[in-house]
Amino acid sequence: MPEPVPAEKPAGEDAPPADGDSDVDWDESETTELTGLFVEKPPDNVVVITGSDAIFIARVDSTTLARKPTMKWLKGKWLDLGSKAGKHMQFKETYDRNTKVCIYTYEMKINKVVPGDAGGYRCEVTAKDKCDSSTFEISVEAVQQETLGDDLAAFKRALVISVVDAGEDEGSLDFSALLKRPEKEEPEIDVWELLKSAHPSEYEKIAFKYGITDLRGMLKRLKKMTAPEPKYSEAFLKKLDSCYSVDKGKKIVLTCEVVDPNIPVKWLKNGQEIKPSAKYIMEANGNKRTLTINRTTLADDAAYECVVGEDKSFTEVFVKEPPITITKLMDDYHVVVGERVEFEVEVSEEGAHVMWLDVELHKDKDSKFRFKKDGKKHTLIIQEATLDDIGMYHAWTNGGHTKGELEVEEKELEVLQDIADLTVKATDQAVFKCEVSDDKVTGKWFKDGKEVLPSDRIKMSHIGRFHRLVIDDVKPEDAGDYTFVPDGYALSLSAKLNFLEIKIDYVPRQEPPKIHLDTTGSMVSQNTIILVAGNKLRLDVEITGEPAPTVVWSKGDQVNIYPITDSEGHVRVESWKDNKELGPTYSEGRVRVESRKDLSSFVIEGAEREDEGNYTIVVTNPSGEDKAVLFVKIVDVPDPPQHVKCTSVGEDTAIIVWDPPKFDGGAPIKGYLMERKKKGSSRWTKLNFDVYESTTYEAKRMIEGVFYEMRVFAVNSIGLSQPSLNSKPFMPIAPTSEPTRLTVNDVTDSTCSLRWLAPDKIGAGGLDGYIIEYCKEGDTNWVVANKELCEKQGFMVRGLPVGEKINFRVMAVNIAGNSPPAIMSQPVTIREIVEHPKIRVPRDLRTKYIRKVGEKINLTIPFQGKPRPIATWFKDGQPIDPKMVNIRNSNVDSILFIRSAEREHSGKYELLLQIENMEDRATIEIRIVEKPGPPLKVRVTDVWSFNAALEWDPPKDNGNCDITGYTIQKSDLKTKEWFTVYEHNRRTNCTASDLIMGNEYRFRVYSENLCGLSEDLPAFLPFPLGLQVKQNSYKEMDLSCVPKFTQPLVDRTVVAGYSTAISCAVRGFPKPKIVWMKNKMIIGEDPKFLMQNNQGVLTLKIRKPSTFDGGKYTCLAVNELGRDEVECKLDVKGNGKDLPEVTRIYISAT
Repeated sequence: MPEPVPAEKPAGEDAPPADGDSDVDWDESETTELTGLFVEKPPDNVVVITGSDAIFIARVDSTTLARKPTMKWLKGKWLDLGSKAGKHMQFKETYDRNTKVCIYTYEMKINKVVPGDAGGYRCEVTAKDKCDSSTFEISVEAVQQETLGDDLAAFKRALVISVVDAGEDEGSLDFSALLKRPEKEEPEIDVWELLKSAHPSEYEKIAFKYGITDLRGMLKRLKKMTAPEPKYSEAFLKKLDSCYSVDKGKKIVLTCEVVDPNIPVKWLKNGQEIKPSAKYIMEANGNKRTLTINRTTLADDAAYECVVGEDKSFTEVFVKEPPITITKLMDDYHVVVGERVEFEVEVSEEGAHVMWLDVELHKDKDSKFRFKKDGKKHTLIIQEATLDDIGMYHAWTNGGHTKGELEVEEKELEVLQDIADLTVKATDQAVFKCEVSDDKVTGKWFKDGKEVLPSDRIKMSHIGRFHRLVIDDVKPEDAGDYTFVPDGYALSLSAKLNFLEIKIDYVPRQEPPKIHLDTTGSMVSQNTIILVAGNKLRLDVEITGEPAPTVVWSKGDQVNIYPITDSEGHVRVESWKDNKELGPTYSEGRVRVESRKDLSSFVIEGAEREDEGNYTIVVTNPSGEDKAVLFVKIVDVPDPPQHVKCTSVGEDTAIIVWDPPKFDGGAPIKGYLMERKKKGSSRWTKLNFDVYESTTYEAKRMIEGVFYEMRVFAVNSIGLSQPSLNSKPFMPIAPTSEPTRLTVNDVTDSTCSLRWLAPDKIGAGGLDGYIIEYCKEGDTNWVVANKELCEKQGFMVRGLPVGEKINFRVMAVNIAGNSPPAIMSQPVTIREIVEHPKIRVPRDLRTKYIRKVGEKINLTIPFQGKPRPIATWFKDGQPIDPKMVNIRNSNVDSILFIRSAEREHSGKYELLLQIENMEDRATIEIRIVEKPGPPLKVRVTDVWSFNAALEWDPPKDNGNCDITGYTIQKSDLKTKEWFTVYEHNRRTNCTASDLIMGNEYRFRVYSENLCGLSEDLPAFLPFPLGLQVKQNSYKEMDLSCVPKFTQPLVDRTVVAGYSTAISCAVRGFPKPKIVWMKNKMIIGEDPKFLMQNNQGVLTLKIRKPSTFDGGKYTCLAVNELGRDEVECKLDVKGNGKDLPEVTRIYISAT
């Protein structure tokens, strides 16, 4: 949750006026103290003249921020002025990249201020984990022309202007009183003084008397003039911050401090008292009072008060909704008129608000658009798409945006089955049937241009895509042209009904058989029947002949004839296929032959590709034979295209290629249809409605950085193939922009070191590396300097000719290719620059460098100089032995390395840097230390009472550093356990006290230096020591004394919030008892106070004192001989800020 930065009260400094605006009167009595994120804030109170321009500036320091700050300008509590940007209000944001200080400047400009611009404003800056806000007030006044001090005249002029601007709805003024010339000149009366001293019931009478119509506006100004000054709060040490900001669902803590730690407080929300609960937790810790609000909601956005008696502390809590992100993007749609469209997005939280917009206007008021919410899914539904709905649709949340394109094409009606001409006999049934692509299309039937109406004999039906006209008991007058016209389409289907009159005269005669086809003979190309795969073929062949002929059907080159005649003398048919009999004459099987009198019907149900071939019909009778050959060609939709792939991509385009289908379906390929979709989506978008003839297609209008998949359909005269396999996912990407700030870092006789910054625009393709090229001045042949891509933002070009002027350029490379080059503005002359040698010794090596024996030493000494300096090391004036010390030199530094340090490595090391006759020297002193040896000659010099005096000599080996002290231990021969008597004893003698009379002791001594205690055997006392009572030869001195303070307490003044301490020193025997008091009250076990006694030095530490902790502090020392006391005064001053709360006072004593 972002931490709110409290708004501070003005204190001390004058706020600068807005740039270039002389008509704005800044309130100099109040200034803005710069705290939090703001470097500069707008002033708290601003007076602007009507019609002038006002500019408000805020500056934010982003040095400590993880990301760019976001600034909002608000009016009142919630009105975001960003939505009001235009000619009247303008907003500007600037950032100087050339400076090292990360300062963002935000500017709000109000052009030609009007009275409606008056009010409270707030600028709020937010970052990832911080926020800050600043409030200011704008007052608008009319133009003052003559007497600036005349408030009444100025108010009347402003009132006249406001009434004229307001129009008729705001009322009018009566100027008749002003036009009358007074008989006597009376002194002008100050209405403001009258209103100040008058009772509120007299306000209207005074306004009527002196011609004031806008009494409400005048009273508002009067209230500001008579507003009492804010009183200093006596109940609060620190009030609540002016405002708090919290994200929805997070926890927020409101904190204030009261003077009395035991006083109860009340918390109010919008004037209503808050009761403790799991949501509202109230705590009291010393002077602090906190209100914790858990799991904040929008209902918690309110004004809060902390009430102590009659004093109140106000604050305002702003609850911000977290940004709603879009987790599933919107898909594109390509539909025809009348289809349903559903734009669907998915957001990060349920119940979030999503705003839908298209490119022209809001759609939420149109009944044809519906909005649906299902958890995190939000859907925009267009019931029936029209051409007016074409455009780009956007979905916005407060944290994301997505868009989808809708393309709508005119719906074309396809005729799947046309009406066929009919020839029927009297009393037969005539059926006209057609099939169209849309099952919702209705239509009308016409005969010879007149609409056909249904009757008992004529019936019309519409089932799905089929439209039928059935005429029962056909009569001669039914013959004519019949037409079906679909409603709403410029299309008509026509067929002819022929009435056949049959006259039968039976004359027994002999007649050779005859096959009646539209086309007969052996010309296969003329007897071709084209059949669409899956459709039904029914070929009715009329056969004549006397007697009834025998019919044989066969498929293939050879024909077997088996004449059969039925029992009634009718034609009996035998059918063959591929030299095999096709089947019986009954209606069975997918491929079959049906027969009736004078008619043979060849039927194929659900045609398949293997049904294609030559079919032969042979009819025979005793009078002769007839034969006809038919070629049945099966056509089908083609196979899907193959090997769909993406060959190249651009910023929003991609080139797609594919191979034609293996089988074209028996009909030439007319073209292809392409579809694309986003990876992971199930919604395909059509890219073309007209067939595309080539096998290479450039897909456009794609989003960079999004993966897409493509598929292709093949189209012939029969229809559309199945879709091809999806292409591999591809991403539209573009090369990066050119690298920036290409500069020369270093030049030698044969090399040039370049540096640059990354491109401003990288894009979704990322950045793989850089290519560096160079060429001579005046030449156009660029030479690549790096064989492999350079991943760093710097490169050294080697092998350059001395003295030549060389041009350099750098190109960024990613998967999309090379970027435009970044070229040096001027050629670079390849020549070494002489630079004096300079050794830069690190700060930690400028003093003595100390390391322990066995440690690793690795010293890096940087230097500079051109050409490459010669570095030489010396130790104590002699060249370094490479067997003892390893040296490694480079162009910019020299490294001294010792794998395991020894005592003999100690000494002074000197580095000599030489360039021709120039040189520089640096000296480093290295000391290798180890633990010291044991002390020598430990001895007891005296024994008395319960004490023993010890002495010893320093060790022979001090470990190459000073002895810092000694550790003395004792051991009782009974327990044989060692106890430490002294640590860090700096002298070579000591006195062991608190020994037991009659026991025997042993002592041992360790020497100590920087490395620690000596590891060798410690120095032991050579013999045990038995203590015996030794009578004193003198009278012991009486040390008893009354407690006496040798160092008194001193009066102090400290700052509230900083911990402090007061100290004094006392002596006395027996050891006195110490009592601390505040204002003559004993300080008990209060955790705020810490009392210490260190060998007579008495210290009282006070943690984070407040003004309540001020007063008189007394230290009392008491023993059996008497008592003594000292006191001081502690004054605690508040500073109005949250400061670190640690201060200490130490008083030492002898």
